[in-house]
Amino acid sequence: MPVFTVTALLFDCDGVLVDSLDAAAVAWNEWGTRWKPGFDFHRDVEHGRRLTDYVAELVGPEDAAEAAAELAALERDHAVDVHGIPGAAALLANLPAGRWAVVTSGTRDIATARLIAAGIPTPAVLVTADDVAKGKPSPDPYLLAAHQLDLPPYDCAVFEDAAAGVTAAQRAGVRTIIGVGTDVTMPGTSAAVPDLRGITFDGARLFIGESHTSPQH
Repeated sequence: MPVFTVTALLFDCDGVLVDSLDAAAVAWNEWGTRWKPGFDFHRDVEHGRRLTDYVAELVGPEDAAEAAAELAALERDHAVDVHGIPGAAALLANLPAGRWAVVTSGTRDIATARLIAAGIPTPAVLVTADDVAKGKPSPDPYLLAAHQLDLPPYDCAVFEDAAAGVTAAQRAGVRTIIGVGTDVTMPGTSAAVPDLRGITFDGARLFIGESHTSPQH
């Protein structure tokens, strides 16, 4: 059982705490019929990035604001159609106060709605796309979360399911990165787990149960 010496945990939201794949696919595919014909969420989406950043690349700068607003509205409509990642609610309910945060590329309203729908405890520190000038893979979101917890990033562990998030954590100086989900081969992760069951944290040590360690890159 791998053990990591850290003093706080920083969690991505979608794919780490909340399973929103199906809900997001409905929203994005409906959006694509107007803005990006032929777009298929499961095949084409680049996970872990801010909606506004990615939409601008897909449709171009002239239409970016209108297209992003329409997609955000669709995602809000389907925000309740999600469920928690196994083990997420139990893990967060038992974490020491002031020692964890949620760091998401989603907007605050969508992230909050999804967390509530999934039965996830409301974080005291929630860093969203609305709070930073640059989203993942920029380090800004994780730097801000660590700052709000009054801790250096290298004392934190990050839980991520997307390459953009792993890169953001690395650029922020995070040394312990746990990959969550079916892709256990993401470069840069310290360990990987299918979900959050079997994980405990006592404020000084993070215990990863039933995981497969992966080499740092």
